Amino acid sequence: MSLISLMGALEIGLIFALVALGVLISFRLLNFPDLTADGSFPLGGAVAAVMIVSGYNPWLACGMAALAGAGAGCLTAWLHVRLGILQLLASILVMIALYSINLRIMGAPNLALIGLPSVFTPFISQVEDNAWLIQPILLLFVVLFAKLALDAFLTSEMGLALRATGANPRMARAQGIATSRLTVIGMALSNALIALAGAFYVQTQGGADISMGIGTIVVGLAAVIIGETLLPARSLYLITLATLLGALLYRLMISLALNADFIGLQAQDLNLITAVLVTLALILPKLKQKLKSKQGKQPS
Repeated sequence: MSLISLMGALEIGLIFALVALGVLISFRLLNFPDLTADGSFPLGGAVAAVMIVSGYNPWLACGMAALAGAGAGCLTAWLHVRLGILQLLASILVMIALYSINLRIMGAPNLALIGLPSVFTPFISQVEDNAWLIQPILLLFVVLFAKLALDAFLTSEMGLALRATGANPRMARAQGIATSRLTVIGMALSNALIALAGAFYVQTQGGADISMGIGTIVVGLAAVIIGETLLPARSLYLITLATLLGALLYRLMISLALNADFIGLQAQDLNLITAVLVTLALILPKLKQKLKSKQGKQPS
C-alpha cells in the first residue's frame, strides 16, 4: 500500500470515528438499537452540500448538518418515548423518511462539490497537491476535539444521568432521573456526530450522493466492537479512545484487504469484507475466553 493510499484510509477512518462515537452513545451507553444512522449520515452530507453550493461558509454548513442530524435523532427518540414505538422500528421509520427528505434537500440523487470551497481549502496549497496530507491532519484535530468534548459531557452530571438511563432505566427513574428527556438528548447527540461525519465526508469525496449512507450503522458497530475487543476497558476515556482506534483499524483492514493482490478482492467486495471483519470481531472475545479457560484447566 502506498503512503497516499494509507493516508486516504486514515482519512476515511477518522470520518467514521465520528460515526463510531455516535453509535457508542446510542448502542452502548443508551442501549438503543438505532438504524437512524443510515439516514442521518447522508442527511448531514446533503445539508452541508446544499449550503456550500449556495455559498455559505463550509464550517457553518457543518454546524447546520450536525443540527439536522440532532433533529433526526430527537424524532427517533420521540417516536419511542412518547408514542411507545419499539426502538428498532422507530429508527427504521425515521431512516426511511430521511431518504425522501434527503432527496428533497438535494433536489437530485447527487450533488457535486468539485471546485467549491471546503473546510480544508484554506490549508491546501495551490502550488502542490498536499490535500492527501492536510485533510487527515485536520480531521484528526476535529476527532480529538469531539472525543474530549464527549468525555467532558459524559462525566458531567447530565452525562452520568444519561449513562444511568442506559444501564438501568428503572433504577434511574427511581433516583428521580428524567429518562425520557435524557434518551432524547442522547439520541440527538449521537445523530449529530453521525451527520457531522456526513458533512466532512462529502467535502473529502467532492460531492454528496443519496446512497452514501447505506451500511453506516454496520461500520459504526464494527468500529465499536473491534475497539472493545482490542482494548477492553472500564474507564470512559479509554472506551472512547478504543472506539476511535477501532474505526481507524477497521478502515485500515478494509484497505489492506482491497490492496492485497494475492487475495484478488475488488471494490465490489467491500460488503463481504465488512461482514467477515465484524464476524471476526464478534467471535474473538469468545475465543479468547475459551483459550483462557483451557489454560486454567491445564495442570501446573
